[in-house]
Amino acid sequence: PGLHCVLDTGEQLMVPGDVLEEENKGTLWKFLLSGAMAGAVSRTGTAPLDRARVYMQVYSSKSNFRHLLSGLRSLVQEGGIRSLWRGNGINVLKIAPEYAIKFSVFEQSRNFFYGVHTSPSFQERVVAGSLAVAISQTLINPMEVLKTRLTLRFTGQYKGLLDCARQILERDGTRALYRGYLPNMLGIIPYACTDLAVYELLRCLWQKSGRDMKDPSGLVSLSSVTLSTTCGQMASYPLTLVRTRMQAQDTVEGSNPTMLGVFKRILNQQGWPGLYRGMTPTLLKVLPAGGISYLVYEAMKKTLGVQVLSR
Repeated sequence: PGLHCVLDTGEQLMVPGDVLEEENKGTLWKFLLSGAMAGAVSRTGTAPLDRARVYMQVYSSKSNFRHLLSGLRSLVQEGGIRSLWRGNGINVLKIAPEYAIKFSVFEQSRNFFYGVHTSPSFQERVVAGSLAVAISQTLINPMEVLKTRLTLRFTGQYKGLLDCARQILERDGTRALYRGYLPNMLGIIPYACTDLAVYELLRCLWQKSGRDMKDPSGLVSLSSVTLSTTCGQMASYPLTLVRTRMQAQDTVEGSNPTMLGVFKRILNQQGWPGLYRGMTPTLLKVLPAGGISYLVYEAMKKTLGVQVLSR
């Protein structure tokens, strides 16, 4: 089950591959619960890096948010150590619906495209996975907007999640909950293409070295999937940054920012490097998020007494 290991890369949550195997149908909820728990723990563990990333993306023109350490210091000075976890509550809450939607779409698309009994290849997983991401992001975009606003809030700005939602709706109407939707959708394309290309390249290199790709060790598979998803994140990063800027408070981009308007403003103010602001915490998140989610997932499966049947 090599490809099944990477559950969270800090940005994208993935459905554990175990749940897609035919023999594991009876214990489906155990795999999904283990995966959701793994996502919750890894997101909580990497929350300070996530908050620093959002700040660096949105306030990149401020000198104290140019670098990761000075950014983290500013956040602690403003709200104390606990403030580094602001916005993490909704990030964890988001996991259940995101997981449920991704899993059902993944299942349906796999059955539709490839038949129930065939085990999908990596390419097929990427296609089905991209469709799952597109549909889940469409449905949970409002939660993404709330997460961005709550992550950026200063002390005392919102009383909590519901107060934040109420303020957004009162001030901007329901349309505000779909801010950043277009760059979010467009970002799926470079993400999936790069992910696939890098994985195929690594597979070719692995086969050239005379080894059997049919059964790589867990570590090789884990590292190649982690590397390919990281490259996918880098390829779609400018669109992720624009999405976050569009979802942020009005004070940042004016009252109704457009995708091209935000792109132009970043290029005018900071040039091309501006599109990669906040990349450091994003990359630093990948390994701990992947590692934590993998360990928690395996521990949860043991706790729930899941026997993984190998083909």
